[in-house]
Amino acid sequence: MTSITPGSAASLSGRTILMSGGSRGIGLAIAKRAAADGANIALLAKTAQPHAKLAGTVYTAAEEIEAAGGHALPIVGDVRSDEDVARAVEATVTRFGGIDAVVNNASAIDLSRTDAVDMKRYDLMQDINVRGTFLLSKLALPALRASAASRGGAHILTLSPPLNLDPAWAGRHLAYTMAKYGMSLTTLGLAEELRGEGIGVNSLWPATLIDTAAIRAMPDGDALASAGRSPQIVADAAHAVLSSDPRATTGNFFIDEDVLRASGVTDFSPYSLGAPEDRLVPDIFL
Repeated sequence: MTSITPGSAASLSGRTILMSGGSRGIGLAIAKRAAADGANIALLAKTAQPHAKLAGTVYTAAEEIEAAGGHALPIVGDVRSDEDVARAVEATVTRFGGIDAVVNNASAIDLSRTDAVDMKRYDLMQDINVRGTFLLSKLALPALRASAASRGGAHILTLSPPLNLDPAWAGRHLAYTMAKYGMSLTTLGLAEELRGEGIGVNSLWPATLIDTAAIRAMPDGDALASAGRSPQIVADAAHAVLSSDPRATTGNFFIDEDVLRASGVTDFSPYSLGAPEDRLVPDIFL
């Protein structure tokens, strides 16, 4: 991991973040951590009405962000839609005066092997994970460039893994691996494309399983979640990246605990959900 160069201020107070997803889980935790500084958070998410199996809507998330100390703008829309993403960018700039960071959090998962994966699920993962990340980053670039010019820098942070070409990962769940690595390739390419423009482009991935609704929905999901960590560890690591100097911190594939260790954290047990540290389940792709 390349070390993070701190920014001129460790706070995100007054900064504006546009995030895809964020109604629950890791995205909401990242949003609430930024909100604790007084940040502005715009959430682009589909969930306007309560889901039958998943807690939280874009509106309840906005309420939690406001309660945490931030300013929220809930935007109902689909990251797969060009029109919805363009509308989200415009609404964020209109409401908050600009965009200082994009967080590509929205993602779909299906760990089926090739002969079992439904092609609709394949298309969904490609459309949300790869195209959605590319589209939101692309359409936000004018606002991010304006922030870089006027406010000392901007960030794009994507929740995707290091590009690990060990064939074991593609062999386990090819469709999902392709979709997540497409997100990571966007980080790799945009970091190089935008180098020197004051826009830091990085990815962040957890070292262990994280207790999310997606994990709990899997077979034995409750047991898996209890052998992981809370979303707060990713939120704290994301905060460190988003408050770093984007001119010096770019093109990295960060792991959450490495980011926090570099920031001086030595005890990660408060993030765990009961399992001993040496019994935690590592996340995939590592």
